[in-house]
Amino acid sequence: MAKIVRIGGAGGFLGDSSVAAPQLLAAGNLDYMILDYLAEATMAPLGQLKQVRPDQGYARDFTEWVWKDNLHAFKGQGVRVVTNAGGVNPEACRARMEKIAAEAGLSFRIAIVTGDDLIERVPDFASAGVVEMFSDAPFPDPKKVWTANAYLGGGPIAAALAAGAEVVITGRVVDSALTLGPLMHEFGWSADDHDQLSAGSLAGHVIECGAQATGGLFTDWEKVPDWAHIGYPIIECHADGDFVVTKPEGTGGLVSPAAVSEQILYEVGDPQAYALPDVVCDFSQLSVTQDGEGRVRVSNAKGYPPTGKLKTCVTFENGHRFIGIMPVVGRDAAKKAQAQADAVLTRVGEMLRGRNLPPLRDTRVELLGTEASYGAQANPALAATREVIARIGAEHEDAEALGIMMREFESPTTSMSVGSTGWFGARPTISPVSQVFSLLVDGASVSAKVSLGGETITVANPAPASPFDEAMIVRPDPAEEPAIEDDLVEVPLIEIAWARSGDKGNAFNVGVIARRPEFLPWIRAGLTEEAVKAFFAHEFQGASHPEVRRYELPGMNAINLHCIQSLGGGQFASLRLDALAKGKAQQLLDMKVKVPQRLVG
Repeated sequence: MAKIVRIGGAGGFLGDSSVAAPQLLAAGNLDYMILDYLAEATMAPLGQLKQVRPDQGYARDFTEWVWKDNLHAFKGQGVRVVTNAGGVNPEACRARMEKIAAEAGLSFRIAIVTGDDLIERVPDFASAGVVEMFSDAPFPDPKKVWTANAYLGGGPIAAALAAGAEVVITGRVVDSALTLGPLMHEFGWSADDHDQLSAGSLAGHVIECGAQATGGLFTDWEKVPDWAHIGYPIIECHADGDFVVTKPEGTGGLVSPAAVSEQILYEVGDPQAYALPDVVCDFSQLSVTQDGEGRVRVSNAKGYPPTGKLKTCVTFENGHRFIGIMPVVGRDAAKKAQAQADAVLTRVGEMLRGRNLPPLRDTRVELLGTEASYGAQANPALAATREVIARIGAEHEDAEALGIMMREFESPTTSMSVGSTGWFGARPTISPVSQVFSLLVDGASVSAKVSLGGETITVANPAPASPFDEAMIVRPDPAEEPAIEDDLVEVPLIEIAWARSGDKGNAFNVGVIARRPEFLPWIRAGLTEEAVKAFFAHEFQGASHPEVRRYELPGMNAINLHCIQSLGGGQFASLRLDALAKGKAQQLLDMKVKVPQRLVG
């Protein structure tokens, strides 16, 4: 029989459920387990922690829960583990793992992958006048930088496995490399096997977010059974790059073409130029089909040579922020909460001026309960709600200046709006603003290293003879516009499409998949770049060059909408309620589109 490699995805972020690893191990017959812990913004707190405690800076969720609780199962079943839990300190992560294993009477061959840490090059980046690759912003003050890490690919992981590693701990690698590395090792894919490398990267992209591939965050959420026991994904991978997505038998969740397609489009910009260290992926002609009960086959990924560049993310302190929440109940709750928030901000502004301090750098008031994140699409009837939470955010360069904001935030409890209940839970705090600065570095200037059993292996980053160029892309033929019909009706997009959204720095994407192929022309006609930009106009507030780019994926009967400069800085640098764009697809699914009556009955 043809070789099949089975890989389980047991973690999608630092904070994912600890039930995933034992569930996948109980299902048995795994070759590998991968766990992804490193969002871009996660690097900042890990870097800050390491500065204070040099023995930290890795994902303790992994060492103290996954590793400690499942040691014997990993060893007994021979399941090899690949994870980026090393964070900014893979050496300390391995040391902790070895100590835990020794206490349990076990030993493992644990490899670490390093070379991604470029913190020593920060002064060079600054003196060279490097600008941010998306916004052209100047390089930050080196004294305020916490981390600087290049995204490595699957090659070092494959090398570690070839050297006999039972566990591979990495620092910053592209998330999909956790899966691609094992597949490169198992199938012997070479640097020129672009289609296979693209498919392997896609397999990693599908499972890197855990249960998001098996019904988590699915548009038709009511069709997903048993969230409490949702199954985590298993992929069965073939040498040609095709793979099947499934989950442990008897678990909750849902494996369907629609759910898997949503995850494929999650956090993707141009689906024909998805650039990774090992390959540039083209997902435009993918086939996503049912392959039996609870099984979905994904095939026909295409690839181009890599760029020879490595994306590098720098995290740094960019001022400080305060976010407080104040419930207000009773008649005219929304009006009272807004007036009260405005009054507090006015007072704080005057107090700052009185102390010869600069004004607040940015502020944001969102009334939760009134659809504040919907902008002009909010239901106006909710303005009359009798219960809201006023979420007030403010930024300033000086943490001490924000101390005034923290003090005055509570004062309205007895002096302003009737119905203000006071802050609840812990008192609001002041924290640094974590900003991400992205740049490209020459891959040849970064040395990836594998450390295993006292030996070090240097692994070169891909250096293609003919690097990727956008001219290599073969764009789909322009789709025909739908024929003019008289009997058109307006329906919410959700009636004819599935959708999922995710953040891409200071941008977000919404992947939209037609529920039936005949719906796609009408989806395209309704979701023009101009129409989507108008629908999300409030999200582009403060943008210097707002833009919506639409990409075609005819193989999946889908389009992808990329909204540029749409998140107020993005992630931890944004004061917005939905800084990770988790709800943008849900909002767009309420948009009305015109379709023939004959198609919707």
